[in-house]
Amino acid sequence: MGEIDRVSVHDALGGGTVADTLLWRKCYGGVVVLIVSTVIWFLFERAGYNFLQFFSNALLVVVVILFFWAKSASLLNRPLPPIPDLDISEESILATADEMRVWVNNALSTMHDIAIDGNLRTLVLVAFGLWLIAYIGSLFNFLTLIYIGVLLSLSVPFLYDTFQAQVDEKLLVIHKNLSIVFKKADLILQNIPMSRKKGKKIE
Repeated sequence: MGEIDRVSVHDALGGGTVADTLLWRKCYGGVVVLIVSTVIWFLFERAGYNFLQFFSNALLVVVVILFFWAKSASLLNRPLPPIPDLDISEESILATADEMRVWVNNALSTMHDIAIDGNLRTLVLVAFGLWLIAYIGSLFNFLTLIYIGVLLSLSVPFLYDTFQAQVDEKLLVIHKNLSIVFKKADLILQNIPMSRKKGKKIE
């Protein structure tokens, strides 16, 4: 089995703070994310808190604390609350809009392949993906699904980084087998649109 060009998991995840958190190189960040996500899931899923009510009450407490802190600071000659200037830069808005534009264009291109070009292969893949999402959604509610995603994001990259060599060997075998299956499926699916187009030309 040939050599596999392995890519650093840390570099693949961006190589920044997020990568350090997901790979538990900074345990503090991983612990904070795990505890906060667990507390949020428990409050809204098990304790039965309403999100809007909880958010409003928490924001009310923060606003009241900051108000009295500012008033007492002026009376007692103490420093004001350390609140930074909250300002969203134009560059961040443009970067977000550009990223969203790429996602929207990809979605529109997929819709074009299905509706205009009659690409049956794309239709099957999209239909299977949507069915899979709907099936998973029927097993868990949205908040539990997000919590599971957080747990997986904190465990799968770390485990893959630890056992990368063994996992890559297994994935290579699976990839070869799936490639054979997909090639056979492509040959079958490509014949259906071609027969339809020939039928239209004959008419």
